[in-house]
Amino acid sequence: MKKIGLIIVVVCALPFLVCAQQNPAFTQTSRMVIKGSVKDKSTRKPVQGADVTIFGGKTVTTDVFGDFKIEARVGDELIIKHHSFATVHYVIKDNQRIEVLVQDAPVISKRRGATQKANQITYEENLNAAKRFLQKDATTSIAYITKALETIRDNDDNANIKKAELYETLADIYAFWKQYDLGETNYQISLNNRYTTNVKIKLGNAQLGDKNYKGALQTFNQLQRSKLDINQRVLVYEGLGDCYMGLQNNTQAISYYNKALSLSERKGLEDKVISLNSKLAELLQQQGNISDAEEYLDNSVQLADRKDIKTAAIQRTRAADFYNKSRSFDKEIQLRKEALEDIETLKEAPKTTEGVSVAEDDKSISTQVQNYKIANAFAAQEKYDEAITYLDESIKEAASQNDLIVQKDATRKLGEVYREKGELKKASETFEEYEVIIDKLYIQKDQEISQAARFRRELATSANRIATLEKDRELNETRYELASASQLLANQQSLRQQIIIYFLIGLTALLVLAAYLMYRNMKQQQYANNLLALKSLRSQMNPHFIFNALNSVNTFIATSDERTANRYLTDFSTLMRAVLENSEQDFIPLEKEIELLKVYVQLEHFRFQDKFDYAINIDPEIKISDYMIPPMLLQPYVENAVWHGLRYKSQKGTLEITFKSKGDHHIEIRITDDGIGRKKSKSLKTENQKRQQSKGMGNIKKRIAILNEMYKDKVAVVISDLKENYEGTQVALILKKEQKP
Repeated sequence: MKKIGLIIVVVCALPFLVCAQQNPAFTQTSRMVIKGSVKDKSTRKPVQGADVTIFGGKTVTTDVFGDFKIEARVGDELIIKHHSFATVHYVIKDNQRIEVLVQDAPVISKRRGATQKANQITYEENLNAAKRFLQKDATTSIAYITKALETIRDNDDNANIKKAELYETLADIYAFWKQYDLGETNYQISLNNRYTTNVKIKLGNAQLGDKNYKGALQTFNQLQRSKLDINQRVLVYEGLGDCYMGLQNNTQAISYYNKALSLSERKGLEDKVISLNSKLAELLQQQGNISDAEEYLDNSVQLADRKDIKTAAIQRTRAADFYNKSRSFDKEIQLRKEALEDIETLKEAPKTTEGVSVAEDDKSISTQVQNYKIANAFAAQEKYDEAITYLDESIKEAASQNDLIVQKDATRKLGEVYREKGELKKASETFEEYEVIIDKLYIQKDQEISQAARFRRELATSANRIATLEKDRELNETRYELASASQLLANQQSLRQQIIIYFLIGLTALLVLAAYLMYRNMKQQQYANNLLALKSLRSQMNPHFIFNALNSVNTFIATSDERTANRYLTDFSTLMRAVLENSEQDFIPLEKEIELLKVYVQLEHFRFQDKFDYAINIDPEIKISDYMIPPMLLQPYVENAVWHGLRYKSQKGTLEITFKSKGDHHIEIRITDDGIGRKKSKSLKTENQKRQQSKGMGNIKKRIAILNEMYKDKVAVVISDLKENYEGTQVALILKKEQKP
């Protein structure tokens, strides 16, 4: 049963893994102290007072010998700035001492045409390289965008056009790697530099990817009033249909999908006709209009057959999914078998220029998935022998492709089929294999969550670097102009010197403002990271709680009569509803938490009536409505008291939960049990139980630490032994009231 809890954790973690699966190249490296020096390239003299900055991090200044020390990682970029030379970017390759050679800032060339021509060549080379790496390596692609951006000068011809093109490509990178919020921001920057209809359509699609349906609806409505060609109008109508589908306005969605379909058929856009038929079939199926849905679906399959094999395979799998929902299993099996034949043909196809066959870039048409779904269809018809054959094939193929998710699902289903057939020994062996796969999958997904978080941070850092680069480029341009002007104005009167001084004061103010904005952005990013960490911890705690509660339900039902079991399940469903309603909140009213706690303790007491009695005491001086508490904060401590303290006691024990006022702005919550105590309970546990409890308590500590950081020491927890002989346990929580401004 404990392995089932791991499954729930993995399933909850899956939405965070898409980016990590696409780009697993990021790994953690430790910080180290990097030593180095900054010297003039021609004279080898040290440069004193140069600022050395880790991008987005700490800044140090070189001493009289030009030396500096800074904490950094391999792969970090140093930015070296000084008024006497052009800004230098240096990437750290190892932990050896580095020497940065700089040269005087160049005087603006009089050969403007030659400089612009050279910049244009560099710009195009970097832009093409960025597009070439767009689908392979996001970091490399963004690095080329950065280099291309460095070649642009505000006095260049077509500077705004170049910026628009670069930011469009940058947004394309973010959109491909599913960072739709960053994509939306950069599409908007591109449009600010130069408006084009195609970029506006991409903006709407990025908003759809970010599930910002209202924003996307506004964008596509603006486009609908613009002058569009037929291809663009098809995309706009389809985008409007997607918006209304996301907003659950199926009537409007069907209307716009039909408009797009009509134009696509008239223009002969077969790919669009196929996808629009599929979307219409899905909507009509949701409305219960099965006959019309089948008609649209058949159209998409027939059109796909006339296209390439991959398109035909994808449409057959979509049609099979449709028939699965309508329980037409024979049709589903036939379509999936045909799709398998197409997939085998694709596997034999030659490799593309990137070295990947066209069958390998779409997991939905993999052989292991289709074999698994065929087996499910046979099992639903109680054709267990056929199901076993396809499940064995699915497991074998999934193992060869290292597809642990499908391997896990197929192995579990195989065990269920053996159990239904009455072959209990094979079922037991299969479920043991299933547990081994679950352990592997849990480790893999835990690693991928970390990789996904780092990947997101890397992209956000790249976005911040480009924003800083723009400011730095503008400041460098101003500095170059000042250097040129100073040569011409060296012999002018003090009035002009005063103008320069005032200008430098204003420039300093701008730099201070830019530093403040960067600091504020870093604080906002830290806050967003805290929210992400809280969501991740909650997603781990809820499955853990649900697993333990289900374990209690299972045991109780196995030992109780039907009427009592029904009553228990009714109370349990009330508890689950409350847990799910509160799962997305950082804080809930204390009153709700107490209600949830009462139901939970009642359920546990219902099961262990002979083990303990309980009491929940609330100080009448406490105004419960004034306090907020993190959801599911008290339940794990109560659960530990029952399961690891009172349950093992030979005599009947007592569980007491007390809410006591500690002044005008604090209350104390005490959870006390006279069980066997933490020391004895620990000696009775298996190694696996120790790890699970440690992980659960560790998650609570992390939640409290993050919440205290965000909300200024909101909660404090102290756990101690109740008696000197280590028996009994007491948990004391201090909860702070929200202060009104």
